[in-house]
Amino acid sequence: MAEKFKSNNNVVYSCKYHVIFCPKYRRKVLVNAVASRLKELLAQIAIDIKVEILEMEIMPDHVHLLIDVDPQFGVHRAVKRFKGATSRYLRLEFPELKSRLPSLWTNSYFVSTVGGATLDTIKMYIQNQKET
Repeated sequence: MAEKFKSNNNVVYSCKYHVIFCPKYRRKVLVNAVASRLKELLAQIAIDIKVEILEMEIMPDHVHLLIDVDPQFGVHRAVKRFKGATSRYLRLEFPELKSRLPSLWTNSYFVSTVGGATLDTIKMYIQNQKET
């Protein structure tokens, strides 16, 4: 399978990351309408910041993303935008989140470059999250 590369004005790249982040106290609040809206928001933010979401799964207490990020934008900035904007919009649209959590997301997150395993393996892992 040929590797798909992207480019900007200065760099040709393939920077794919597996990112996981959790609600504060790992509360199981990412369900039903909240989970659906979160998926919509993440997809829209990705378009706005020119990040490609290759795979996404919302679990009740965490989020899995497989993203392709321009190295000059950086994975940290992408995660910061995802978490900041989704927290703001979800807490406005679902006031019950405000009463349960002082802030929606923890300050931390997990990130791993995708290189040790094939993309298909990581995609399958994320797709099968709800079955485990």
